[in-house]
Amino acid sequence: MSSATLSAGTAPFSGVRRSARVLPGFNLTLGYTLLYLSLIVLIPLSALIFKTLSLTWAEFWDAVTAPRVMASYRLTFGASLIAATVNLFAGLLVAWVLVRYSFPGKKIVDALVDLPFALPTAVAGIALTALLAGNGWVGQFFEPYGIQLAFNPNGVVIALIFIGLPFVVRTVQPVLEDAEKELEEAATCLGATRWQTFSRVILPTILPALLTGFALAFARAVGEYGSVVFIAGNMPMISEITPLIIIGKLEQYDYAGATAVATVMLVISFLLLLLINGLQAWQRRRAVGNMQ
Repeated sequence: MSSATLSAGTAPFSGVRRSARVLPGFNLTLGYTLLYLSLIVLIPLSALIFKTLSLTWAEFWDAVTAPRVMASYRLTFGASLIAATVNLFAGLLVAWVLVRYSFPGKKIVDALVDLPFALPTAVAGIALTALLAGNGWVGQFFEPYGIQLAFNPNGVVIALIFIGLPFVVRTVQPVLEDAEKELEEAATCLGATRWQTFSRVILPTILPALLTGFALAFARAVGEYGSVVFIAGNMPMISEITPLIIIGKLEQYDYAGATAVATVMLVISFLLLLLINGLQAWQRRRAVGNMQ
């Protein structure tokens, strides 16, 4: 049989292979995607915006800049920033130990990192309160010195550190695993100190992942409610977070005021999302550049 006949005989099959798709065509999948996003994301958020638009600008401004609301902004964003900064260094340390060292129980420690993901936030809040209260296992050692770890802003920061740590660890860990140890060995052979090797070889490689983990931990902390509401004490102007303000307005049937404050949080969350996507795009470009 000639090669032309073979080519003619196999041409239809190759065409079938090229046109075969595991999932339905583009139009159907795109339509389903848009429908799903509309039902789950766009319609609820648009309802939030439309409800807020029922307020005049003066009413909206009064609702989002009330002294009690402003105090909740300061606590929410300030505590989130502190917690994300702590997790930036603690997460890097935990990821470094999990990647670079072998020790008994390593898999258990690695699994415990994901505990805040799996643990219900209310359970986390109750557990932290039981530990850090004045009569708790940990709090009782600080209470005689006048240091209160629960029912004040200190408890808010601790709770946000707890729920934000996995974001930094799981973002940095795969980058450390893919880092080329040969570069570190070469730097050591050339006489570089440990700090020089870290700051000039390792840090530039993991910096985009660190910043992404920081942004993710910060964004997660800003919207946290369940683990904070039990340990914060919820004292107006002192330890009241913004999500609790929104819940309080809803309980008072002030739906427009609640949506106004929620809209501010939505805008800030959207800006954080843009920042995270920008950091991830930067990380991908750096990875491609290193490969080339």
